[in-house]
Amino acid sequence: MHVTLIRPSQEVAKSLLKLLPKDLPPALRPKNSGNLYEVLSRTPNVEGLEVHQTRWSDKRVSNSYWKITDARFKCEGKHGKAWGILYWRGKKMSPQPELIRGGLKYVWKEGRSSAVLAAPQPKPTAA
Repeated sequence: MHVTLIRPSQEVAKSLLKLLPKDLPPALRPKNSGNLYEVLSRTPNVEGLEVHQTRWSDKRVSNSYWKITDARFKCEGKHGKAWGILYWRGKKMSPQPELIRGGLKYVWKEGRSSAVLAAPQPKPTAA
């Protein structure tokens, strides 16, 4: 009698990552940004993942993010629906998980937003 063990998808994904070389060629490197569903679908387990819109950092809004509670994907992870809890400037804004809006409209990244400081402008010299 032959017994087949079925591994949870999370374990399989971790096993596959161990097989890849540390320095991946550019074509195989994961993009670190994209629409919300592309960012989430790259992770084996989305529950508890923190993501933010890149425009928040551009607007100097720091420590803001969505903590993902659930996601459903379609079209190979390019579309779908995601639910989470919003943290705005470190404060919990939604008491319970809610549908995340703008998933396709904006560029998203993993992690929390951090205020981007503008490069110092050169001072004009008097001629």
